[in-house]
Amino acid sequence: MIELNPMSNLLEQDPYTYELQDVADPHLFRDIYPYDEIPKVPFNFRRVPMNMPKEIWITDTTFRDGQQSRAPYTAKQIVDIYKMLARLGGPNGLIRQSEFFVYTKKDREALEKCMSLGYKFPEITTWIRAKKEDFMLVHDIGIKETGILVSCSDYHIFKKLNMTRKQAYDHYLGVVKQAFEAGIEPRCHLEDLTRADFYGFVVPFVNALIELSREAKIPVKIRMCDTMGYGVPFTGAAPPRSVPGIVYGLHHYSDVTSEMLEWHGHNDFYMGVANAVSAWLFGASGVNCSLLGIGERTGNVPLEAMVMQYASLRGTLDGMDTTVITEIGEYFEKELKYSIPPMTPFVGSAFNLTRAGIHADGIMTDAEIYNIFDTEKILARPAEVSISNTSGLAGIAYWINKHYELPEASLVTKQDWLVQEMKTRIDGLYADGRTTVMGEDELETLFNELVQDERSSLKNTFKE
Repeated sequence: MIELNPMSNLLEQDPYTYELQDVADPHLFRDIYPYDEIPKVPFNFRRVPMNMPKEIWITDTTFRDGQQSRAPYTAKQIVDIYKMLARLGGPNGLIRQSEFFVYTKKDREALEKCMSLGYKFPEITTWIRAKKEDFMLVHDIGIKETGILVSCSDYHIFKKLNMTRKQAYDHYLGVVKQAFEAGIEPRCHLEDLTRADFYGFVVPFVNALIELSREAKIPVKIRMCDTMGYGVPFTGAAPPRSVPGIVYGLHHYSDVTSEMLEWHGHNDFYMGVANAVSAWLFGASGVNCSLLGIGERTGNVPLEAMVMQYASLRGTLDGMDTTVITEIGEYFEKELKYSIPPMTPFVGSAFNLTRAGIHADGIMTDAEIYNIFDTEKILARPAEVSISNTSGLAGIAYWINKHYELPEASLVTKQDWLVQEMKTRIDGLYADGRTTVMGEDELETLFNELVQDERSSLKNTFKE
C-alpha cells in the first residue's frame, strides 16, 4: 500500500511493522562491544535523509544528571543558576526545559522557588522513579511533564532488571499508563539505547507508547539516551551506534514527531557534541545538556557548546545572551569552587589566551587573526596573552593595553621603552632558571615600578 507520508510529504510504501522479539538470551552485540577491546564501529552504508526540524532547542539536566556527579547544589545555588539559564536562553526560550529532582526537602524548596519566579522558560520538569505515588507527587506540585527511566538494552533488561524483554515491555507500559492516569506527560528515557536491539525491542516498544499516547490524548516524549557515549554521527554507520539511524528509525517506523524527540548524550568517546548536532540535523528538535558538561563519568553534552552550535547552524542566536556563559563560568568557580580546566572552550581561563610571541604579534595587528570570534562582544571576554620568555615584545605590549584598558591615544607598542624594559627584566628571570608563566600580580608590580620612571610616557596617564 502506498500513502502520502505527512512527515516527509512523499508517497511511501507502508513501512514494515516491527514486533517485539522476546529472546531467551540477551543480545549483547559482542561483535561490536567485546568489552576486552575498544568498541567497534560497523557500517552498513545505508544513508538516511537529513531532516532538520523547523524548530530546534536545548533542554537542561544540570540539576539532575549534572548533580549526580558532584556535591549537591544548595537551594540558593539552584535558583541562581536557573535565573542565569533563563537569561542565556533568551525571550524565545531556546533553553526550553530544565529537569529537577523532587525527593528531598532541599530539592522541593529549590523547585518551588524557581516555579515562583514565573518564568515561561526554561519550563520546569522532573525526573522520578516509576511509581504511582511519585506521579501524584509531581502532579500535586503542578509539574506537567516528568522523566521516566525505561532501560531498553538487554544489558539492562536481563542483567540489571532480571527481566525478559516481554516483562520489561509490559512493566514499562503499565508505568506509563499510571502517568497518564495522573494527568502527567511522560518523557520516556530510553536508557542505553546505543546497545539496544533497535528493531527487536526499541521500535515495537515506542510504537506501543505512541498508541497509548493517542488513546490517552496526552503526548509522550522520547528521550534517546546514549548512556555510555557509544553513539556515532557518521553517515552509513550501522545500528545500534548510528545516531542518524536511530533518529530516522523512530521517525519513520514509530511516527515520533520531531518535537517529541530529544537526544541525551554522554562524552565517553569525545563524541558528545558531534552526536547532539547529528541528532538535530537528522530530525530531533531537542538536545539535552548540562552546564559545563558536568555529568556522569565523562559528562554530558555541554550546554554552552550547543548554544554555539545553534548559532552556527541557524546563523542567529535568536535572542540568546551568550555573555551569560562567562557569568556562569565565574559563578561555578567562585561560588561553587568548581575548577574549570583552563583549556575548556568558552569558559576556561586559557580558551582565548595565547602564549606565543608570534601569535601575540598577530593579535596586536588584528585580534581576528588568532581569536575564534569577537570574544569580547560575544562572551564579554577579550582575547588575552600570558607572559613568559616566549611572549616577546608584542605579548607584553598587548597585555599592558588590555589589562589596563588604555585609551587609543595612550596605547603602547613594541617600540616603547616601558615594553622593552619589562621584557629585559622578564628575560632575566628566565635566564636565572624560572620555568612558569608570569602571574598577574607579578606583572602589575613590575609595571607599576617602571611606569613611575621619568622615561615612561604613561607616567602622567596613571597619575590621572
